[in-house]
Amino acid sequence: MERYLIHLKNEKFIPINSREILYRARDLITDTDAHIRLCRVATKFIEFDVAIETKDVDELVDKLSPIGELDNIRHVAEEEIEIDQGIKDGIFYFNSERFWECHEAFEGVWKQCFGREKELVQGIILVAVAYAHAQENELSIGVAMLTRALEKLGTSPSMYHSIDVERIRKKSIEMQKINDLVLFEI
Repeated sequence: MERYLIHLKNEKFIPINSREILYRARDLITDTDAHIRLCRVATKFIEFDVAIETKDVDELVDKLSPIGELDNIRHVAEEEIEIDQGIKDGIFYFNSERFWECHEAFEGVWKQCFGREKELVQGIILVAVAYAHAQENELSIGVAMLTRALEKLGTSPSMYHSIDVERIRKKSIEMQKINDLVLFEI
């Protein structure tokens, strides 16, 4: 089986609906060999993390259509990526609320880093993962992850490529104070 992220357009759901949507999706695909691992709810899409044979993806999307119209499909595979491209992709995914994909892109960068840079990238990854948890209606886990993210970001330089690390630090501290995750772009 292969791993896919399937995004359906979202017009009415919020993260608190994630478990309900997950159960509904699983009911819709009971007669298939696919397995939906989890559901994340973003502002403009619903993300399903799916294990399925490639040949069955179109059928699965059809079965999920009562939940929403297809936005996009991404085959998730381990790939080597240049640092600059990984950072560019990670920024795009973060700013598009595709936080799990952001995590994956920055993980590709992280694997190529050493020392302090490795910790800085891990801090950015942890912020993305915090939001991914919030999309699964696990806000408290997400907010708690900010502590680890801030530890990893530490006193690193204020800029990392085109990413304003100081802004991420300040936003993370603000979100801890209000015990909530507020969307922002990096």
